[in-house]
Amino acid sequence: MRKSADVLIRMQPSSNYSLLFPKTIDWDKFIAYRPDMPFSDEVIEFLNALSGTLMKDRMSRLYPDIITFAYFCRKANLLKIKVKYVCNGELRLGRGVLFHIAPSNVPINFGYSLVAGLLAGNVNIVRVSSKQFPQVNLIIKHLHELMDGGLYDEVLNRIALVRYDRTSDASAYFSSVANVRIIWGGDATIQTIRQNALPARSFDVCFADRYSIAAIRLEVIINASDAEMKKLAEAFYNDTYLFDQNACSAPHIIFWVNRNVNSADGKENSVAVAKTKFWTAVHEYVSAKYQLQAVMSVDKLTAFYRQAACMDIKAEKMPDNVVVRSELKNVPSNIDEFRCACGYFSEKTIASLDEIAPIVTVKYQTLGYYGFDRSELVDFVRKNRVLGLDRIVPIGETTAFAFTWDGYNLIDTFTRIPSVL
Repeated sequence: MRKSADVLIRMQPSSNYSLLFPKTIDWDKFIAYRPDMPFSDEVIEFLNALSGTLMKDRMSRLYPDIITFAYFCRKANLLKIKVKYVCNGELRLGRGVLFHIAPSNVPINFGYSLVAGLLAGNVNIVRVSSKQFPQVNLIIKHLHELMDGGLYDEVLNRIALVRYDRTSDASAYFSSVANVRIIWGGDATIQTIRQNALPARSFDVCFADRYSIAAIRLEVIINASDAEMKKLAEAFYNDTYLFDQNACSAPHIIFWVNRNVNSADGKENSVAVAKTKFWTAVHEYVSAKYQLQAVMSVDKLTAFYRQAACMDIKAEKMPDNVVVRSELKNVPSNIDEFRCACGYFSEKTIASLDEIAPIVTVKYQTLGYYGFDRSELVDFVRKNRVLGLDRIVPIGETTAFAFTWDGYNLIDTFTRIPSVL
């Protein structure tokens, strides 16, 4: 128990929550854990073991996000990341108890949030989604197997995974013992969770609902080989359809950057050629991999009519509604309010990246790109001093987790620096 906002809060026996890991827990003992230094050998070895067991499980092959997570947790990868986030000689410790609230729409997100907390040296209470995801169950299964093996108890004793719905009072207790509360979710979810008081020195790290876009250089598509287009189509699929376009990092607008867009020398035909080439490759790849639910077909149609009622758009022809495209005459400042999932894209042809800047607000998270070099993108950010776009990554990497996320250095944020003079 801990005193929070002058109220002593205890976990009530009647609290409606399910303990997913470990099998039993003494909460007073759990929260009394002393923080560790970041990227300790024990945590890295444990995560490497978790990676190995997931990789060997045949069930993992059914879920690309599980394979990606397991690959991320490899010792070789973590040691490479450690060089970037840990300065030799710097004294850092974890902040203590981290309370993670995972989003409901991305199954594997809870795992990455947990990994960040562990590597930063903290004890972690993770509320997983109330929805049933096989990926979540698979990771929990392997945590229990590692616990039964008895080799990683020191690290596993820093993990508690729980599940409960909005009627439970468990968040009040978990908030009252948290040094940092990490909230992944929509604006309404964040406001609801914030009604539970934190201790005076504790703080929230919120990953709110955000909006993402993509920019593609037209001439690069025109000159791309069939093999390059197939690779690009796969990368675009992973950014969008893999999570039904629900992830905050999934692009909803495609900006086609054509330096000659305003010229009168027949470049309109080049735009059409590039778009057809790209969307044909995407459609072929998606059709072979993705099952569109009937309800989403209706949602896409509804989204198009709603958008058409509010702005000047044109439907772009496709073989079916697996991919739905709308061409924008102009991009309204509230375009982020007109989105749909499962393969619904707005498009706009522009002369330079600078034309994107006026619409970018703090709500914009990720810019996925293809055909640009890093110096162009850095110049774009510096010149326009954009309010949003905390992540600018190649198409295919918009959903790839990193410890710098939404403008936060998670290792720095989840640790403290004791000053010794």
